[in-house]
Amino acid sequence: MMKFTFLSENKTDNPGCDAEHGLSIYIETEEMTILFDTGASNLFERNAKRKHIDLTKAAALVISHGHYDHTEGVPRFCEINKAAPVYIHKDAFGECYGMEGDKIDKKPCSLLWSQADRERIEHRLHLTDGPLWLTDNIVISGTIPDVPGNEPTEKFFEKKGDGQMVPDPMNHEQFLAIRNGEKGIYLFSGCSHKGIIPVLQYSKQLFPGEKIAGIIAGMHLFSATEEMRKNVVEKVVAEQPDMVMPVHCTGIEAICMLKSQLGDKCIVATAGNSYEY
Repeated sequence: MMKFTFLSENKTDNPGCDAEHGLSIYIETEEMTILFDTGASNLFERNAKRKHIDLTKAAALVISHGHYDHTEGVPRFCEINKAAPVYIHKDAFGECYGMEGDKIDKKPCSLLWSQADRERIEHRLHLTDGPLWLTDNIVISGTIPDVPGNEPTEKFFEKKGDGQMVPDPMNHEQFLAIRNGEKGIYLFSGCSHKGIIPVLQYSKQLFPGEKIAGIIAGMHLFSATEEMRKNVVEKVVAEQPDMVMPVHCTGIEAICMLKSQLGDKCIVATAGNSYEY
């Protein structure tokens, strides 16, 4: 059995729980308890208290990628939980910028930790690259291989020391995959900046021949073209998962498209929601 609770999400319909532009999920399995991302603030802690969740019981913190809306709560988590390792990709520490239209944003979307915070938690950071198996049933993907012909929905840039902006291939994005007994594989993806299709394809390589039962993911389709959204939705539906939770950056248009095709199998999760599978 597996249970997970949304501690940070863009929306909420739970009295007493707040929402923000961010993502944090508390995942409980029979083998271990994992916090996946920490949102854009310390909201994850406040919502955890409201849901009577003890964050000291998390055996690991897994960071999906090096953007502030998934990492801003890391320093506070390390104060609350004194032992859990923090798994973050080795390339997640650059100064990153998104785009608005055809212009690069003025403010970075990357890690916003202070130098003091970084130094204080440095010894807790475990840098990933390739797949990292926490147990025989739980894996952090590390770098997600590119899929030829797959076009990301948004471009990102990294600012170098000389001020030059170079494309960020988002190699620091990683997902968490959990085998939930005979039910199949459950995927947790923060933003899927490389695309949810590469996430699905790589998960099949990590768990060959096994069913993808659940997709819990920000799919970053809010800025995609209508054609791109339709293409991605069709490929997700073709996987025939038991359930899909399109969260965070997926966008209302794509959520509606998934809901219209998947019906009750598409679940619109919000901050404070808990689910058992």
